[in-house]
Amino acid sequence: MKQWLKRWVFRLLGKDPEAVVVTFCTGPEELCRRMAEEVRGLVPDRRHFVATAENWSSLRRELKRYRIGLAPVMLTREAKALRRAAYRMAPRRILAYNSRLERRHLRLNLASLLFWLGVPLDRIYLRPWWWPWPKRDRSVVPQGWRILEGRPCSPERRRVAVLSPYFPYPLSHGGAVRIFHLLREMAREFDVELFAFQDRAGVEPAPLEFCARLVLVEKPRYREPRWSTLLPPEVHEFRSPAMRQALVEERRAFGFETLQVEYTQLAEYGGDFLVEHDVTFDLFGQIARRERTLAAWWNYFRWRRFEMRHARRFRRVVVMSKKDAELLGPAVPTAVIENGVDLARFHAEPEQPGRRLLFIGSFQHFPNVAAYRFFTGKVWPLLRDLFPDMTLTVVCGADHLTHWRAFTDSPEPAADGRIRLLGFVADVRPLYVEANLAIVPTTVSAGTNLKVLEAMAMRRAVVSTTSGCAGLGLLHGHSVWVADAPEAFAAGIATLMGDAERRAQIADAAYWHAVRNFDWAAIGEKQRGILKER
Repeated sequence: MKQWLKRWVFRLLGKDPEAVVVTFCTGPEELCRRMAEEVRGLVPDRRHFVATAENWSSLRRELKRYRIGLAPVMLTREAKALRRAAYRMAPRRILAYNSRLERRHLRLNLASLLFWLGVPLDRIYLRPWWWPWPKRDRSVVPQGWRILEGRPCSPERRRVAVLSPYFPYPLSHGGAVRIFHLLREMAREFDVELFAFQDRAGVEPAPLEFCARLVLVEKPRYREPRWSTLLPPEVHEFRSPAMRQALVEERRAFGFETLQVEYTQLAEYGGDFLVEHDVTFDLFGQIARRERTLAAWWNYFRWRRFEMRHARRFRRVVVMSKKDAELLGPAVPTAVIENGVDLARFHAEPEQPGRRLLFIGSFQHFPNVAAYRFFTGKVWPLLRDLFPDMTLTVVCGADHLTHWRAFTDSPEPAADGRIRLLGFVADVRPLYVEANLAIVPTTVSAGTNLKVLEAMAMRRAVVSTTSGCAGLGLLHGHSVWVADAPEAFAAGIATLMGDAERRAQIADAAYWHAVRNFDWAAIGEKQRGILKER
């Protein structure tokens, strides 16, 4: 009876009783195509229409005899007359898609407003701790820790501890490489206890045979808006009472005399030495000067405030280069312990003929995402037609699409048949062997890049921006090719690709520079010297 009455009423109104789906293409063509395909899969039993700017005038007349049951719309920053038409025709049936292809039904509430403004779907329900109304999502701080025994301790060796924001294996990014090798160097003279956060409890890490003891604490799940606190959100992400308690109890049980803290975001834990893998406020300062937005300035302000305040509380702050020491200023006691490269593992092999570019940069670190977008958006178009056989291999790291979506407004990088995207790669040496040129197109960067050192050790010439090779003592045209503008970067690649002899000269000069200055064995002596300070 109900269905009969429904059909009778709608026929009386001159409309088809069955609701239809009208997908409004109000964004990039490819994203709208994928949106329409997904909607057809979500609602397979309805009639579908696709509205575009070209067909809207005729389609609007046809739609008069239908009622709209669902109106998918692509949200973009620019105003669209077609999108406004969707709001007028079906205000309570809007299924909004953002440029990451996340979707949400729009309602009259704050979460829908935030989604409409461009906030990612997984953050639209986040509210600050001081929010007066009930919160849907709250931070979770796990309790307890696990202890794994390693090599036997010796009464002849002093005991030291290292606190890290992650377990430094596998060697999937530069920070892990540094911590891994310097832990091994410390263990030559000390019994080392490693305190490390892990993303999931119960996951057994690969053993580090040179550590005497390993303490694992599950990382907190921080769920608050990133703008809402005076402290940088990365600091909150590692605030763990369990880690604090583990440090106190293990100081008594294991008896370590010295604590070295890796990374600025862990500086609140205190200790003897703080290792600044990069001067973080320098990175955010570069971003603030580029973007000139309130959000970028806010990130820079709170990082500088936090970093300078806590750096002064350590006996010494370890930095990667003299440039980083100068950024912290004379009020902070610093020591330079450079990044290094395993010269026994990364050894050169002859270059094969071809035009193959290699970019190594985990998308977990957002400057690498910015570097990839700079290269593929502004440099690659200048090279594609000039070198039809040129290819690019990119090592993006584990879960690279997750990190891409977190840092960009698209679901994945644009497809290109001559660009090969790889996730986690356990051994990058074969990629260096097959490459003719390594590129480091970072537009914002701090610290020093280990991928440049690896390329140097493999005797592959590097084309880099100024920030990409900063702090390594390399000279443009002698041991590296430096270019910042897209046209200059493309010209550098074209020059070296067309001149194999010059490419080899730059690669050789860089290799011997690495041998003289960046061997982990020599850098390990500096690390052990710091730990011997009283």
